[in-house]
Amino acid sequence: MSDLNQGTWAENIVNSSAQNQQTTAQQVVQGQAVPQPTPANQNYTVVQGSRQSQDTEETSRMKENYGFFGPITFLYAVFYAFCMYRNGSGVTFPFFVAGSLLFLCFSLSKLGTTLKRGSIFYMAAMVLLGISTFCTDDARLIFFNKLGIFLLMMSLLLKQFFDTSKWKLGKYLLGIGQLICISFGEMGRPVTDGIRYRKKQGREVNKKVWYVLLGLVIAIPMVLVVLVLLSTADVVFRKITGDIVENIRIENIMNVCLRIVCMFFASYALTSYLCKRDIKETVTDRRKGEPVLAITITGMLTFLYLLFSIVQIVGLFLGRMQLPEGYTYAMYAREGFFQLLAVSLFNLVIVLVCLSYFKESKALKGVLTVMSLCTFVMIASSALRMVIYIRFYYLTFLRILVLWSLALLAVLFVGIIINIFLEKFPLFRYSMVVVTVLYLALSFAHPDYIIARVNVANAPHEDMVWWSEEEAKQAEDDFSQANMFSGKFFLASQPYHDYSYLVNLSADAAPVLVPYLKELGYDMSAFGQENAVRYINDKYEGGVYRSRAEGFGYHWMRRMWQRAEGFNVRTFNVSRFRMLKGFMDE
Repeated sequence: MSDLNQGTWAENIVNSSAQNQQTTAQQVVQGQAVPQPTPANQNYTVVQGSRQSQDTEETSRMKENYGFFGPITFLYAVFYAFCMYRNGSGVTFPFFVAGSLLFLCFSLSKLGTTLKRGSIFYMAAMVLLGISTFCTDDARLIFFNKLGIFLLMMSLLLKQFFDTSKWKLGKYLLGIGQLICISFGEMGRPVTDGIRYRKKQGREVNKKVWYVLLGLVIAIPMVLVVLVLLSTADVVFRKITGDIVENIRIENIMNVCLRIVCMFFASYALTSYLCKRDIKETVTDRRKGEPVLAITITGMLTFLYLLFSIVQIVGLFLGRMQLPEGYTYAMYAREGFFQLLAVSLFNLVIVLVCLSYFKESKALKGVLTVMSLCTFVMIASSALRMVIYIRFYYLTFLRILVLWSLALLAVLFVGIIINIFLEKFPLFRYSMVVVTVLYLALSFAHPDYIIARVNVANAPHEDMVWWSEEEAKQAEDDFSQANMFSGKFFLASQPYHDYSYLVNLSADAAPVLVPYLKELGYDMSAFGQENAVRYINDKYEGGVYRSRAEGFGYHWMRRMWQRAEGFNVRTFNVSRFRMLKGFMDE
């Protein structure tokens, strides 16, 4: 009976196999797909394979090469902490920028990609901004430099992983926002990829880790011994190492460790999200609006702009306008430049919206062209008003920034007019290049130096600081009458005396202010004190200043002493070094 059952079972297997082969043959003849058998114990492998199929090629390579990406990202985080810890504008900052670009190049090479065409511009601009940060002491420039580096880096990353040739400003901003926000969801990737890699590599990884730890245990005591020997061998090296030892505190160590951990996870997560390529590359054509609507709105605005432009050309540019009673040109100019700057920016937005959301129309192009040309008149009017205003009230950072913004708007509108008639003109790339180049010019110009040079050149000199208020006022009047037509003043009819503004200038102004203070007879040894104002008050029995020029320099010295505090090899800054050198050279 048992043999009979076995024979029947064998026959069933043979028959079933024959039927399967016949069915397969029929499916092949009919062109149908042949289903593959799936063993019961391979269910997990199939599911896992389906998950892996969702990974991009870059994601798979990143997981497979965790032995490279993990350590190099950690080293980059350590490098960041070394360069940036309590050192936002020192000599290490441009090295950090260069190191970031080098880290990007190594990562791209390991992912099997190369730098795309045009990436050199982004990288060169970032390095130049890093150098500018190292060369200035102006906190405003330092902030804008870092913001520019961040935006350029994000744009470079998007360019490397996506086709951004047709992207516009809105798409770039959306991509940067998505890159920053959604990459937080990848914060766990360093841990999961590390665990997966460790299981895959097995004991070999554990041996390497133990060797690294053993090396650190052996090296740290040796480094400490050599550090003591070298510090006793050279006084300069002892001073540097002494500062390092003094800063070894629990709170400082925790701060550095937190910086390393945050940068490690953030950098790895950002790379992981870029490898997923989740950002849509396609740009939808949104030019579906009825052009008649845009023509109606822009036409009315353009008619108003034409009337305003005629008034500006006849009155302000040709000088044939009769000012209202009680108005001077300084008062007239003061009321206009900020409003005209705002209208120019408004026109920029209007033109860009019309080009992006309304159907193509020759009439609309004509109206937008006239609006852009009228905007040039407004820009010129605002610039002229600002120059007139500077003639009476001299330079400040805000006034220089306004003139720079007007120049930027003028160049941008040149590109906009080209784009109105040439649809394929790369307006966004043109705008990025213009903004980057013009800002680099502003950053390297050091506005505080220009402000000090112009304003101080028109300020009272010699021994006027020691005169009484009455003597100083009379001397100012005589000085003004004698020099207002001599060319010594910068467009001004009155000498400069806003010393309270000079107090707030950065170390960029030191090449001008330090010689000026020496000329006025200041006690330059006050700079070596922790509080120059308190020192001079104690020295002169209450420090009652006898004129407006006396005393401002000591307040500026106190600020400069605070800026130079902690100045060493790592925090070396060109502007602060020149300031210190100026004080030390007697």
